Amino acid sequence: MPMEKIVLGAGERLEKRFVILPGESQDILLDVTLAGEGADFSLKGLYLCSGADKVNIDISVHHLVGGCTSRQTVKGLASGEARVSFGGLIVVAQDAQKTEAYQENHNILLSEKADIQTRPQLEIYADDVKCSHGATIGRLNDDELFYMRSRGIPEADARALQMLSFLSPVMDESRREEIEAAIFNML
Repeated sequence: MPMEKIVLGAGERLEKRFVILPGESQDILLDVTLAGEGADFSLKGLYLCSGADKVNIDISVHHLVGGCTSRQTVKGLASGEARVSFGGLIVVAQDAQKTEAYQENHNILLSEKADIQTRPQLEIYADDVKCSHGATIGRLNDDELFYMRSRGIPEADARALQMLSFLSPVMDESRREEIEAAIFNML
């Protein structure tokens, strides 16, 4: 899949979402340039990988002028022997004062053989900015699972509830039923 290139001019806004379901090995390649003052970019992404799925997410956001905002939140689950790679880059040019840029990538491993690699990066050349990035890779919380099980919730349902809660900040509500079904199929 070729790199998708997007340029936002003054005052333009773009909200982009993606959902990758099990069995959909994909590349998400995105290069966004905020070239006009007041441009705003928001990305929410979700992936559910199982079996031998391979997902590569590569996102670059370039802030060229001041007063622009970008927010990226990507969350995912990987089971089986799935392989996921996330590369995120935010570049803030020297003249891009008053920039706000945030990038998050959070992941849960559901099996011993699944693999997730995450590489968030910031390159900031301006002084007056608010920028952050973060990444986590973890497992389902055993204490939370125990608590739900002690309240009579079957293990599969407890695991599914924990996964849905984790994904809720990036959930595409128009695809909720499809995502819930995919989660139950991953158990």
